[in-house]
Amino acid sequence: MQIFTDHRDAIYAAFWTTIQLTVFSAVGALILGTVLAAMRLAPTPVMNWLGTAYVNIVRNTPLTLIILFCSFGVGQTLGITLVDPHSPTSIADSNFRLAVLGLTVYTASFVCETVRSGVNTVPLGQAEAARSLGLSFSQNLRIILLPQAFRSVIIPLGSVLIALAKNTTIASAIGVAEAALLMKEMIENTAALMTVGVIFATGFVILTLPLGLMFGWLGKRLAVAR
Repeated sequence: MQIFTDHRDAIYAAFWTTIQLTVFSAVGALILGTVLAAMRLAPTPVMNWLGTAYVNIVRNTPLTLIILFCSFGVGQTLGITLVDPHSPTSIADSNFRLAVLGLTVYTASFVCETVRSGVNTVPLGQAEAARSLGLSFSQNLRIILLPQAFRSVIIPLGSVLIALAKNTTIASAIGVAEAALLMKEMIENTAALMTVGVIFATGFVILTLPLGLMFGWLGKRLAVAR
């Protein structure tokens, strides 16, 4: 494992970038996805249509195109870089934040459908009882539906977030120095395809396997008794 020893610091730094991409994108996707789910469940036709259109368009668009659009469309064409242009690390910071934006936008569509499926598991009588007590749609959603929905879909949400962790490799398309970009550079420089592949495959297993186990445990512990 001489290759790992020689590139240990670079590998740790690349996977740390991957972890940061995953965490920031996951937080953004959970917030945006929940808002989209509320829009799709809203009694207002316009809100419902907008939420449905967003999910259908984004979910069926390749993630690579979304990441490239964030970089070239938002960053270069519109000039929205999300960083201080005078910063010495402005290019790297901009690529990172635009990658987070793209991953958030894409993953939110899957979070939305997962949360919406969780809401559909809540007995209809509970929502009707809440309305009969005078609760508004937003109160009904916040107090009655969403708490039960999230507890019902912890394991599916875990699968979405694990997929997000693996999807961060697409960020290498716009030069974000995460694991996939370093792997490509190491393969080109050392030609040790199998060894480098095993190193990075092991790294992603170490990242994603604990997530799967944790969400599986949480799903069983917090499951809603019907």
